[in-house]
Amino acid sequence: MKTLRRLLDGLYTGAGALAALCLVAILTLIVTQMVARWTGNVFPGAASYAGYAMAGASFLAFANALNRGSHIRVSILLNALSTGGKRLLNIWCFAVAAAVAWYFTYYAYWFVYWSWKFNEVSQDQDATALWIPQSVMVIGGGILAIALTDNLLHLIFKGDHRVTRDLVDQSFGE
Repeated sequence: MKTLRRLLDGLYTGAGALAALCLVAILTLIVTQMVARWTGNVFPGAASYAGYAMAGASFLAFANALNRGSHIRVSILLNALSTGGKRLLNIWCFAVAAAVAWYFTYYAYWFVYWSWKFNEVSQDQDATALWIPQSVMVIGGGILAIALTDNLLHLIFKGDHRVTRDLVDQSFGE
């Protein structure tokens, strides 16, 4: 079980690191596009590539953000419940969230499959095969579904979820 735990935690951290690389890619693309404009050149498709990287950053960061307590949780009702009530409500919430994430991932997979099958390309200047950036959405959604299921099972069998809250880090939120 410790090997599986290390593997899952590594998966969540790795996805978060890839999300950070997507943010660096966005910065690089924007700066490159600015330099191209200043020199009188054109960087076709830069805005599209930045959009793909933004989607990648979002979807790849979901699982890591979940486990670090960065997702918004309205805990007003949880604070009013007894310990048993909190546990049942948390189980219900994680079960619904996991079901929605698996549902999304399943249909996103088929969306990517049909994009690949019909050879759909972007309508912008880049003419990128759309299944490539869409695949990142499926991977990120799948990792989020795994993280939600992981937390649900941990909650059922151990009595508490694995979501940690860093109050100092959250105090810098807007």
